[in-house]
Amino acid sequence: MRTEKLKKAVLRRKYHVRKKVIGTSDRPRLSVFRSNRHIYAQIIDDTAGATLVSASTRTKALRDQLPNAGDKKAAEVIGEAIAKQALGVGIKCVCFDRNRYKFHGRVKALAEAARKAGLVF
Repeated sequence: MRTEKLKKAVLRRKYHVRKKVIGTSDRPRLSVFRSNRHIYAQIIDDTAGATLVSASTRTKALRDQLPNAGDKKAAEVIGEAIAKQALGVGIKCVCFDRNRYKFHGRVKALAEAARKAGLVF
């Protein structure tokens, strides 16, 4: 019973954010997901339904650099990596989808690192 209420609350928070944030081909959506151990980011074009760029702490190239994949330092590395990949593909402006998470901690660290590396949002 309790888990059903928690799931509904999570979905309510997620939909509250997503009704305002839509990724287009001109300005795709930078979506963030975090678990206790890892953090994932992907840039999505919602009109085409396609993921354009993705980065996470589980990719082989970044896994070796990070001794602890669930902290702010790892989120900063992922933010820089997603920004470099996006700029390489030609994406400069994105809209930030924090998903259901508050904008602090690891989510904020990822966003600030992506901004510092050149993404505009």
